[in-house]
Amino acid sequence: MGSIYHVKKIEKIKEITVEVPGSKSITNRALLLAALSESRCKLRGVLFSDDSRAFLECLVKLGFGVEIEEEKKQVTIQGLGGRIPERKASLNVRSAGTAARFLTVMLALAGGEYELDASPQMCKRPMQPLLDILKAAGAVLVYRGEEGHFPFFMRSEKLSMSEVSVDTKVSSQFASALLMSGVLLEKGLRVRMSGQRAEGAYIKMTIAMMRQFGIKVKQEEGEWMVPHDCRFGLTEYQVEPDVSGACYFYAMAPLLGMEVTVKNVHKNSLQGDILFLEALRQMGCGFEDRMEGIRLSGKEMKGYPGMELSMRDFSDQTMTMAALAPFAESPTLIREIGHIRFQESDRISAILTELKRMGISCEEAPEADGIRIFPGKVSEAEVETYEDHRMAMAFTLIGLKTGKISVKNPQCCKKTFENYFELIENLCVRDSKL
Repeated sequence: MGSIYHVKKIEKIKEITVEVPGSKSITNRALLLAALSESRCKLRGVLFSDDSRAFLECLVKLGFGVEIEEEKKQVTIQGLGGRIPERKASLNVRSAGTAARFLTVMLALAGGEYELDASPQMCKRPMQPLLDILKAAGAVLVYRGEEGHFPFFMRSEKLSMSEVSVDTKVSSQFASALLMSGVLLEKGLRVRMSGQRAEGAYIKMTIAMMRQFGIKVKQEEGEWMVPHDCRFGLTEYQVEPDVSGACYFYAMAPLLGMEVTVKNVHKNSLQGDILFLEALRQMGCGFEDRMEGIRLSGKEMKGYPGMELSMRDFSDQTMTMAALAPFAESPTLIREIGHIRFQESDRISAILTELKRMGISCEEAPEADGIRIFPGKVSEAEVETYEDHRMAMAFTLIGLKTGKISVKNPQCCKKTFENYFELIENLCVRDSKL
């Protein structure tokens, strides 16, 4: 695939069934929990992408016994009951935000001396609130560049921390990292969270997975109590398919008047992005949770309304909703998404810039901490992706509807969904043959 992918218009296909990779969020949590446990754990359905490979590479450099079977989508990790084999190491998390936050906390609480580096993109992303917490507990930090960011040197030994307050405004990953690695602390850890995502989908996922692995985490008066206990563990764990990746295909249901099934995606998913399917149902899509997976149908739809909705708990789909909005019958208001400015790109700026590039009227909506998008006619455009996989995948949908969009740097999808454009191309080829 070249540096620019021209998206072909799809007109004839009315039914598709696809399979998507494993969940990045669940994969990375499972990798950390397996490493912290005392069990030899086989993880099935693992996502293999740039992010997960960065996490796995770090675990190997830290001395963990890791067996990788990429063709089978399996990883086996020998946990050591909270012990980190290599107490000195140099690690590079590349662009993996989850690995960056999760590993930093694990290493700080376990103790040792570590040089931590990242890609230029990750070096721009915020770390200071988390690093300030670790520094206050006794970790020594020496920044190799800008304060509060990668790269840095970290040394710690038995941090004095039994309770912590975390603001989830910038990233809920800070809280998830502290919750999971809290098992390493001799007195356990009481985690107090503030911010609008303190009870959000990713925190709920973290708590649910900790309990699945056998950690007896409890909630008391709005605070989470994590016990000191690394005797937990599983011998096997099945990673769910990535609902975030599935949503790009489900969005084709209303957009292209299709019937879409994604294998093994069900409404009881741990992932917050399952809420996006409810939004599509509100637009008018038929919804059926079948044994094979959820089937969403837009075959009977003559159009769909614009929506006003909070996407706080499934903000990764903001770009997907933004791709649907130009074709709606009324304006779309997406609320409570201010935090997406601090992700792989400034996603609010990226969405507005690229929609305007293709002639769509849109604006920030400060009163809603969000954006407003108006229906309009799409003009020919080459979409910048800002090294952001979700911009590339979501804005491809506009091309499938119009045939007027080219996507720059489609390879950035390797972060989470390596064969996304292969699946898109197969759909386009199939459509041309019908």
